[in-house]
Amino acid sequence: MAINRSRCYTCNKGVAFGNNVSHANNKTRRTWKPNLQVARIASEGKIIKVKVCTSCLNAGKVQRAPRGVAAV
Repeated sequence: MAINRSRCYTCNKGVAFGNNVSHANNKTRRTWKPNLQVARIASEGKIIKVKVCTSCLNAGKVQRAPRGVAAV
């Protein structure tokens, strides 16, 4: 399974789109990207690498796999 590069594994948070609005009310397109981190997690007895947003990591929705331990 390939790592989806712009979506959170748990909450499916992705890139948001909108406008930069200058003082002169000029509008140009811009993006807001989620703060994604690559995390090794234990899922269904396997350790996989997924991209998870920091809000999910802080909330404890995803538990990182311990380092140096193979999947059992």
